[in-house]
Amino acid sequence: MQNELNKTEKGHIHPLNRITDEMVKVFTDMDFQVVTCNESDDEYHNFDALGVAEDHPARDMQDTFWLKDFPKNLMRTQTSNSQIHFMENNKPPFKIVAPGKVYRYEATDKTHEVQFFQLEGLVVGENISMANLKFALNSFIKSIFGEDVEIRMRPGYFPFVEPGVEIDMRKKNGEWMEVLGAGMVNKQVLNNVGIDPNKYQGFAFGVGVDRVAMLKYGLDDIRTLYQGDLRLINQF
Repeated sequence: MQNELNKTEKGHIHPLNRITDEMVKVFTDMDFQVVTCNESDDEYHNFDALGVAEDHPARDMQDTFWLKDFPKNLMRTQTSNSQIHFMENNKPPFKIVAPGKVYRYEATDKTHEVQFFQLEGLVVGENISMANLKFALNSFIKSIFGEDVEIRMRPGYFPFVEPGVEIDMRKKNGEWMEVLGAGMVNKQVLNNVGIDPNKYQGFAFGVGVDRVAMLKYGLDDIRTLYQGDLRLINQF
């Protein structure tokens, strides 16, 4: 009985923390710097500086959690605010990744939650092209899922990149799931932070950490990651 009382059961790393660390390491191995930012921010850094105009439908689609001093402050809808703050205070060239939690006021289902995790990346320098973007993302995906992973790239639209692409991955049940949006940084975004778009170019991407975890660990419902069920946690 005494031996039983003296036993200490070790804790386990949450799968979201585990996959975030793994994703970050892929990029730090490629000399990316990790940056963070507040989860609550002002409207300018979350929308305006990214080229999302006041009347743009993207603001409606993201269904933002506005704070009491609406419309000034909000819970960030993407970790892109980290990119804006960083560019305002640093000169190119640079390569950064920004992991963190984001919030969107939307209906929950198997692939959507009102809170979830993202990892966004940004590279700005001279002579940056879509080829650099494709190499970085291909290296990232194969590092996480293996050389034989099945992915597809298709045109996508995001106000802060032009051109934009979306990347899907095939789940074990044969369905495709969008895990990544990316593109070349819009010149106006560079202008907004005082970077000369005629001298510098850049690419940016945003990865849904929760969806990567679902694919990596074979989970069918994103909500299981937030229910605190130790039977899930103890598997890791």
